[in-house]
Amino acid sequence: MSNKISVTATDGHQLHAWRSDPDEAPKGGIVILHAIYGLTNHMGDVCDIWAKQGFSAIAPALYDRTAKNTVHGYDQTDKGRDSYAALTKEQILADVAGCAEALRPGPVAISGFCTGGSWAWVAAQELPFEASVNCYGSHVHQWLEVKPNCPTIMHYGDSDWVVEMKGVDAIQAANPEVTIHIYPGAGHAFFNPEQVFHDADASALLLSRSVEFLESQFAAHAQ
Repeated sequence: MSNKISVTATDGHQLHAWRSDPDEAPKGGIVILHAIYGLTNHMGDVCDIWAKQGFSAIAPALYDRTAKNTVHGYDQTDKGRDSYAALTKEQILADVAGCAEALRPGPVAISGFCTGGSWAWVAAQELPFEASVNCYGSHVHQWLEVKPNCPTIMHYGDSDWVVEMKGVDAIQAANPEVTIHIYPGAGHAFFNPEQVFHDADASALLLSRSVEFLESQFAAHAQ
């Protein structure tokens, strides 16, 4: 079961995070960045999901930079956008790097949902990760100059109203080496059972594909 921990960012900032570890030796680690709502209980559940698959997982509270324990309701998207907008790239990357250090030694992946996926995309370019699992990153199609420096897979629903298919097509055209999985009928935030857009079948497939991908990438890293 996930626990709240304290993580030291690479610039010395102290932040809270959810962490969950498998019962056996981990296959590797994964840092998971939250959506605009902040470090919800759902993010602790996501860490548990990864731990059950054999990975140590940390989800940092990025909003601790401005106000500790900031969490927005799912009907408070404007406040969530404002919270992310108050952060700098340097702050986010320092928090992410601190979490990655807490998961090493061993291979570590970067992941994120929605706007967290957007910043996971940036982190995959700016920081040393062995793999990236991007879940419907909201701004990636607008940040095509950013290029991940590690093997990357992405997940989008074909009914996503935040990133329409023309945006996904643009991402793929700019990054032909990236595998993008499309989920028919799924909208934005389909992995979250606390939101009305949840799609259980698409979520299960996203997880199985992501686990298989990380197992393959981490095994290659160990050779």
